[in-house]
Amino acid sequence: MKCLLVANESAEVLFYWTDTEFEQRIQEQYGVSQEEGEGLPAFEDSINTLFAPIIISCSTMVDRLGENYTSFSTENNHIYVLQQFEECLYIAVNGDGDETEEDLKRKIYVMKKLTEIMFGMVTFSGPLLRKELRPQDTEQRNRLWKKLGSLLETYSSLRENDQSFLVEAVERLIHPTLCEQCIEFLERRLVQQINSNVDRMGEEVLHAFILVHTKLLAFYSSRNASNLYPSDLLALIILVQDLYPSKIDLDDTSEELECSSVPEVFDTPEPSPPERESVRQRGGCPPVFQFVDPDVQMAEDSLQTLEAPTPDPSAPCRVFLEAKEFPTMPHSMYCLPLWPGITLVLLTKIPNSHVAASVCYFLEAFVKLEKRLCEGHEGAAAMRGQPSVQEQRSRLEKFIKTWASMDIQTSQLQNAWTDFKNKAFSRSGSGFTRDLLPSCRNMKTQLCGVYRQFFAAECMGSSQRLAPHLQERALSMVQEKLMDWKDFLLVKSKRNITMFPGLIHFIYVDRSNGQMIAPSLNVTNRTVSELGKGPLADFIKNKIWSLVATAQRYLQKGYATVTLRDGDYFYCYFLWFENETGYKLEVIDIPSSPDDAAPVGMLTCDYYRRLLRYYSKKHQNEVVKCYELFTVHLGVIPNEYILQHCSQLARKLWEPTHIPLL
Repeated sequence: MKCLLVANESAEVLFYWTDTEFEQRIQEQYGVSQEEGEGLPAFEDSINTLFAPIIISCSTMVDRLGENYTSFSTENNHIYVLQQFEECLYIAVNGDGDETEEDLKRKIYVMKKLTEIMFGMVTFSGPLLRKELRPQDTEQRNRLWKKLGSLLETYSSLRENDQSFLVEAVERLIHPTLCEQCIEFLERRLVQQINSNVDRMGEEVLHAFILVHTKLLAFYSSRNASNLYPSDLLALIILVQDLYPSKIDLDDTSEELECSSVPEVFDTPEPSPPERESVRQRGGCPPVFQFVDPDVQMAEDSLQTLEAPTPDPSAPCRVFLEAKEFPTMPHSMYCLPLWPGITLVLLTKIPNSHVAASVCYFLEAFVKLEKRLCEGHEGAAAMRGQPSVQEQRSRLEKFIKTWASMDIQTSQLQNAWTDFKNKAFSRSGSGFTRDLLPSCRNMKTQLCGVYRQFFAAECMGSSQRLAPHLQERALSMVQEKLMDWKDFLLVKSKRNITMFPGLIHFIYVDRSNGQMIAPSLNVTNRTVSELGKGPLADFIKNKIWSLVATAQRYLQKGYATVTLRDGDYFYCYFLWFENETGYKLEVIDIPSSPDDAAPVGMLTCDYYRRLLRYYSKKHQNEVVKCYELFTVHLGVIPNEYILQHCSQLARKLWEPTHIPLL
C-alpha cells in the first residue's frame, strides 16, 4: 500500500506512482473502468479525486496561516507525509506498515533529487517544471511517468537491500592494484583517445568510471572537470541500475567457498597469455575462477538481467549535475554494459555548455535579489554583495542578443527584461523595492526557459552524441582490459572484505568523499556470507538497518556517539573529524536539526557536506575530514573491549601511510 504524488497548488497531478495494492484499493473504492483504453485516464481521475481535498487544504493552510501539514495518520493506520518545494507539493503514503514517516520523507527528498538530475534548472521554475512533468501528449506523459516510477522503485529496492544506499555512500571494490591499473587505463588510453577523436561531435569526456553492480571499481576525472559530488554519483548509480537492472543470486559461489581451504581469501588472477590455459584445480574442488564461454559464464554467475527493453547503448541520457561554481550543469551520460553486472559510464561535457554557465550566473543574481527584497532590503542594499548593477545590465543585454542569434526564442525573455528595466531603472519605475518581486520572478522563469530550450532532453538531436563506432571502440577496449578479471570482480562484489574476528558486522564511511566499506550482506538460503546464510543473515541484516536508522535519528538531534544494547547484541555508532594527516580533531557540539528538516543522508540535501562546512569554520587553515563507524557486537563482550575494538578497527581500515583503503 504505497503511493507518491506530486501536485501543484491548483491540485493538478504532475506525477504519481502507486504499487499494485494501492492501485487495487483505488479501483475498488472508485470503481475504475477496466475497459481497454479507459483504465489509465479513469485511474488518474480517481487519484485526483482522492488527493484533491488534501492539496486544497494544504494551500489554504499556507495562504491563511503561513504553515502546512508535515504528516498525519488516518484511522486505518495509513501514514501521509507532505513536503512543499516551491510550487510543488509532494505527498508520500504508506498503508502496510513497511515504511515510517522518516522513510516516506526520505523517499520524497530522493524523488526531488532525481527530478533535479533529469531536468536541471527547469526545477527552479514551477510553470516550466509543470510542462516537463506533465506533457500535453498523453503517450509522452505516460512514458515519462513510467520512467520516474521505475527510478523510484529502483531506489526503494536499493535502499532495502544495498548497504551503500542504506548509509548513502558509494562502496568501492577493494583491490588497490586493479583499481590503480583501471584508473591509469581510463586516463591514458580511453579518455585521451575519445577526446582526441574528431568523431566526438564536440563532446568531451569529463568523468569515466566502472561499476560492478552498485560498487565502484575505478573512477577518473579529467583536469578540466569539476568535482562529481557523492550525492550526484549515487543518483547516477540509480539511473544505471534502472537502465541495466541485475538480480544478484549468489548461490553459485556457495559451494566454491565452502570447499575452499581458506574460505575468505580469494586469489588474484594473473593476466592470461595469448593462448589461454585453464586454471588448475586444487584438492578436487572446482576452481573459483575459470574462463569459459561467455554465454555459459553469464549463466553461472547468476546475474540475470530483469525483463526490460534493452536500451540503445549509443543513445546518451541527459543529466544535470552540480558543479563547484553552478548549481546544475548539463552532461551526457553513456552507459555501456561490459557484461551483466559490470558497466562502463562516461559523462561528457556537451557543446554550448558555456550557455548554461551564463544562465546560471544571471539566475543566481536574480535569486539573490529576490531574497533580499523579500527580507525588506531596498535600494542599494538590495544589490549588496553582487557585481555593479550597470555591469550586470550590460552583460545580460549582450547575452540576450547572442542567444537570439543562436535561433533561441528570446522574445519572452526580452519582454521580461524590458519590464524589469522599466521598473528598476527608469524614473517612473518603483526602483529596487518589493514591487519589483513579480518582475524578478518572471526573469527567473524566462532564464530557465532559455536553459530548457538549450538543454532539455527532448531537444537533444540525434547527431549530438559520441559516434557509435567510438562508443563501440571504448566498450571493446575496456572489455579487453578486464576480460581476465571479470569473474574475479563478480565474486569480489559479493565478498568485498574479510570479516574481523569477534565482530558481527561493521560499516565504515568516509563522509569527505562519500565512500564506504563493509563486509557483504547476502541473505539467500543457500549462500554463504560473513553473516552465515538464510534466516540468520536476514535477521542480522534487519538489526543493522535498525542500527543505522537509530544512529541517524540521534545524529539529527546532535549526538555524535551512540551505544545501545539490544538483547544479545551491542550497537555502537561514532562520528568524528580528522585532518588530512589522520590526526583526530577535537569533539564539538553538533547542531541539532528541527523535526521537519531533511533526513540525514547525501541524497537528501547532503547533510554531511553542510556538517563539514560547519566544522571547517573553526579549522580554516587545514582540510577537515569526517568519518562514521557503525558496529554490531555480541552483547556478552565487555563494553571496554568493544570500545577498544572499535578504535582499533577504525585505525586498521587505513594504510600506515594514511592512504584510505577506499
